[in-house]
Amino acid sequence: MFIFTPYLCFISVPLRASSIDIHPNAKWSQNGITVAGGNGEGSEPNQLNFPCGFYVDEDQTIYVADCWNHRIVEWKSGATNGKIVAGGNGDGTHQLNGPQNVIIDKESDSLIISDRGNNRVVRWPRRNGTHGETIISNIACLGLTMDDNGSLYIVDNEKHEVRRYKTGDTKGTVVAGGNGKGNRLDQLYSPTYVFVHRDHSVYVSDYFNCRVMKWEE
Repeated sequence: MFIFTPYLCFISVPLRASSIDIHPNAKWSQNGITVAGGNGEGSEPNQLNFPCGFYVDEDQTIYVADCWNHRIVEWKSGATNGKIVAGGNGDGTHQLNGPQNVIIDKESDSLIISDRGNNRVVRWPRRNGTHGETIISNIACLGLTMDDNGSLYIVDNEKHEVRRYKTGDTKGTVVAGGNGKGNRLDQLYSPTYVFVHRDHSVYVSDYFNCRVMKWEE
């Protein structure tokens, strides 16, 4: 079983989503509301156990990487229970093992999952899928995202780098780091999260260097 170190959280939203104009004098509620889980740790439909990354779709549906339950859970807006859409049958190579992050590939209507405990990235059918397909293997994957061309950007925490994978690519191209761990401007040290701007600049949270790095194309 993959042992997760609890210091990571990944948030993803659709890159293709329309921009939202926020009034300069906008105010937020003083109290938040629970939109997924909130009933203590556990594996029941209304519970989560060490949720890590999550993805918010345009219709406000939330997909949660429920790490210690080894599953991805879909929470519709206003729902009191989640629905398992990937994993959920224990850890293992034919399931999920400590998933860290999840995004949606709209073109194939599938989930792309950072299956950290199995050192792979998995594509899982979004609707009624019973098993996933390994699309990238032998990678200490944490954060991942997709640009508007459909290329995947994946953090390799142990190689201290971010790689871009175009459609059909299994080796990828280093776009950030890749020069061993360190604090030079061409290095990363245990990167965790990645964000890709529309101009393809890559932003990386560089955990042990206590900084956020920007890498221009």
